[in-house]
Amino acid sequence: MGRRLLRIALFGAVALAAFGTAGIGAAVLVGARLGTRRVVVEGRSMLPTFEPGDRLLVVRIPRRWPLRCGDVVAVPDPRMPDRLLVKRVEGVSSGLVTVAGDNASESTDSRSFGPVDRAQVWGRACYRYAPRERSGWVCRRTSGA
Repeated sequence: MGRRLLRIALFGAVALAAFGTAGIGAAVLVGARLGTRRVVVEGRSMLPTFEPGDRLLVVRIPRRWPLRCGDVVAVPDPRMPDRLLVKRVEGVSSGLVTVAGDNASESTDSRSFGPVDRAQVWGRACYRYAPRERSGWVCRRTSGA
């Protein structure tokens, strides 16, 4: 049931992001069950994966769901907790998650603020809905990629 709900939620969330109010019915289910956030990429820390101005859909994930290395997640910025940082999971152990930007020279991540508690991970970036020419699913990076 959990995976089916996630697929339904992702469909609704993508419909909302892509079609605005046309996807509102599906978005009600998403908001009620999982929760989503639209995130605008502002910096250069995730280049070349994401560019400034890219718009991402982040789906809230339950704390019991495993995170894997390579997943793109949103975590609160320790300097401004109301702001989310989009980073890639580099390691997971003992309830702590190490996150890093793909562009290390431009990234504020676990190298500067340390690993984050798994409970602090807000969700997983699942879809880039803008700009339209680069829209598509956000894939987990596997080793060697």
